[in-house]
Amino acid sequence: MLFKTFGDVDAIPICIDTKDPEEIIETVRRLQPTFAGINLEDFSSPKCYEIEDRLREICDIPVFHDDQHGTAIVVTAALINALKLVKKEAKDIKVVVSGAGAAGYSIIKLIMMLGVENVIAFDSKGAINKKHSENYNFVKKELAEITNKEQKDMTMKEAFVGADVFIGVSQKDLVTKEMVASMNKDAIVFAMANPQPEILYADAKEAGARVAATGRSDMPNQINNVVAFPGIFKGALQAKAKKITEEMKLAASYGLASMIPDDKIREDYIIVSAFEENVADTVAKAVADKVK
Repeated sequence: MLFKTFGDVDAIPICIDTKDPEEIIETVRRLQPTFAGINLEDFSSPKCYEIEDRLREICDIPVFHDDQHGTAIVVTAALINALKLVKKEAKDIKVVVSGAGAAGYSIIKLIMMLGVENVIAFDSKGAINKKHSENYNFVKKELAEITNKEQKDMTMKEAFVGADVFIGVSQKDLVTKEMVASMNKDAIVFAMANPQPEILYADAKEAGARVAATGRSDMPNQINNVVAFPGIFKGALQAKAKKITEEMKLAASYGLASMIPDDKIREDYIIVSAFEENVADTVAKAVADKVK
């Protein structure tokens, strides 16, 4: 319904009665001739990486894991506009990310393509760094290579000091007002744990955040995948793409961000709603333009 309503893309939900990655991969491979694209949904980390990577290799149609990349695309779009508002450059900011699963990993990769260089990522055990690589899956091992420049063990409270941006895809109530107050001036807080965020929108604002966002529809600046994936598939299918590349994802973020003119960006309006006109078409054009 979301694909059809927002992107005019016909879609059929197919539930597979297995949790075995090999069986999932083989099922999708055999179904491939029937469909123009595959949207993977509700696969846990790290299984989701193996499934998507293998399917991207063996399929001649786009395969896209929405929980991972859809979230990253919308977060990056919101960050583009938030940075315009606070007049900061991506290359100069310090970003703290809570959650090193599928969404956190994809967000970090995409905001680094945007130009962010200084990221400190946290899982439930603390700051990701190379000292603990032997305990990590292959995803966290990669994050250890590209984040936490000083390779320090630290608490999230310590990491917040002097940070410009917080991005949360973890669990509720991990962030206090005191932590937000310790961030740099004009701080940006994206607390997206659902249904209860890492810190409530009102609390983040009260503590001094210039821009705050959550995944909830009853608060301003909802980070919602539905503004991305219908348009991504629409653009990929229109352009007869065989894969959805990193460049297409970043283009989708820029397309989404561009829907709000610079002079219309506000603290409570950094990302469009799915109900605004031409969202899917704008994303589709941005994506299609990157198909080689």
